[in-house]
Amino acid sequence: MRRKLVVGNWKMHGTQALVSALLEEVIAGTANLSDEVEIAVCPSFLHLELAKELLAGSKIKLGAQDLNAEPDGALTGEVSASMLADFGINFVIVGHSERREVFKETDQLVAAKFAAAQANGLTPLLCIGESLEQRQAQTTEQTVISQLDAVIDRVGIQAFSEAVIAYEPIWAIGTGETASPKQAQEVHWLLRDHLSDQDAAIAGAMRIIYGGSVKADNAKDLFKQADIDGGLIGGASLKAEQFLAICKSADF
Repeated sequence: MRRKLVVGNWKMHGTQALVSALLEEVIAGTANLSDEVEIAVCPSFLHLELAKELLAGSKIKLGAQDLNAEPDGALTGEVSASMLADFGINFVIVGHSERREVFKETDQLVAAKFAAAQANGLTPLLCIGESLEQRQAQTTEQTVISQLDAVIDRVGIQAFSEAVIAYEPIWAIGTGETASPKQAQEVHWLLRDHLSDQDAAIAGAMRIIYGGSVKADNAKDLFKQADIDGGLIGGASLKAEQFLAICKSADF
């Protein structure tokens, strides 16, 4: 059985006071969760040091929200995979819809970031998803498979034995809209089936989590779906009570 994974993506939010108070509650609230659930948080780069100190000795993993695909160089303001690995990061998000939509990251750049993360021992959390326009045009399948194939073409199917996929329908991020459990399951199954065509064992073990306005009141129904292995949580991860309720919903 695949171990559930719940990841909090804090995006560009947080102060030292908020991070301290939030993690204090989350650490205490997740202490009694079973080993069937893995928890991670992804603070801003500025708050990684504080989060690392606070998480020491807890079961919660530390992730980063992005990385640069280059190993080093004259790239002011950027952070490389080797820097994250040296710091002790576990997960790194690649290809989040905001990076694709706002910062115009291409499928090829996302694939390069995925490769750089793995080359440095990080677990990439690959985000895949369609826009509202693409869903309305009934091109969801074409869109998500194209995004997935760009990475497979770069690193090969074997690389997915050490990675996580997050299906995040763009139309359901920050909008209050959520794909129904049935809609989400359909795309999760589609992604797993596509991977299975190349390696059934990797596809069966692959964790595919859902990211799209997951909240305490819908998490359990989403997580009970056969191919949904947890969640990538945005706004709700900044509220300890909400995030803890989501984490507990994955523990069954």
